[in-house]
Amino acid sequence: MITVKFLGPIEFDDMKLDVKTLDELKQKLSEYNELELKEWLKICAVSVNDEIVTELNTPLRDGDVVCILPPVCGG
Repeated sequence: MITVKFLGPIEFDDMKLDVKTLDELKQKLSEYNELELKEWLKICAVSVNDEIVTELNTPLRDGDVVCILPPVCGG
């Protein structure tokens, strides 16, 4: 399980998900019917364990913390 944190003005609670890559995480989050979340995902940066990542094939491991960073938080 990984933890997903939404920072700054993104008003979503932290999530625990069982995914193996950022691409799988992106697909899982896009399944939510929250239009606001989908809009944030288009413009946010992503960090894994406090390091910015850009590759969707980035592997995720049990215990990783993924942060969704809007532009106002450095994203």
